[in-house]
Amino acid sequence: MNPERRPLVLCIGLAGAVLWALPFAWMAVASLRPADATDMASLWPFFRHGDGGVSLANYREAWSAGNFPLWYLNTILLCGGLFAVQLVTSSLAGYAFARLHFRGSSLLFHAFLLQLMLPPVVLLVPNLKTIASLGLYDHLAGIAAPYAASAFGVFLMRQTFRSIPRDFEDAARVDGAGIGALIRHVLLPLARPGIAAFAIVSVASHWNEFLWPLIATASPSEQVLTVGLASFTTAGEAGAQWGLIAAGTVLVVAPLVIGFALAQRHFVSALTVSGLK
Repeated sequence: MNPERRPLVLCIGLAGAVLWALPFAWMAVASLRPADATDMASLWPFFRHGDGGVSLANYREAWSAGNFPLWYLNTILLCGGLFAVQLVTSSLAGYAFARLHFRGSSLLFHAFLLQLMLPPVVLLVPNLKTIASLGLYDHLAGIAAPYAASAFGVFLMRQTFRSIPRDFEDAARVDGAGIGALIRHVLLPLARPGIAAFAIVSVASHWNEFLWPLIATASPSEQVLTVGLASFTTAGEAGAQWGLIAAGTVLVVAPLVIGFALAQRHFVSALTVSGLK
């Protein structure tokens, strides 16, 4: 980078970071304001005289108003189980497209990637009919079923496997390893950066998803965090209680933020090594 342009680039980056962080700052401040604060929408100054200072009452009320332990459990089971299934299907398909040469493989791969061009809303009705016919409606498995095969995951694992030298596979084959043992014991350990990058995208996207889990479930016992948050914030008078809504939103996004903060270097390294833009 040209040294003369570095200050300008830093200023632009700082301005973008401030604009991006502003809604999160407002959410954090609003969640700590007392319910009787004089100006709940104010961000600066953070707290006016007479507001009573920082209060955790909104968090206590949000936790008691919503079934957060169940929502956390359902969301963790959904994201963790779905990623495990996607890792298996994406690894097998990625290996097939990267290493197995058969007629029409390139055409089939590009046709498979067409899934990335379809807006998710287009598939809502067909997916709903499918899970209903399979008896999976109103189950976590029904929420996960349409995402069991990920086109993005197949693409990423294919690119990751193609970047691994064939010498490792040849050595394993000489020792008598089959395709299953080759993928499990040789390729997957070497593909950890790509797996980590896929894990970031998969968990974050399904943790934050709202529309499909809302449509695919009806029972409160099957709700995930995003649907549960919407259900209790819109009930009764809670829709006008911005501090309560902000506190509930913080409870939803906090695990992702904490996880990223604790493993930021590993995440950035994984995205860099895998070439994910």
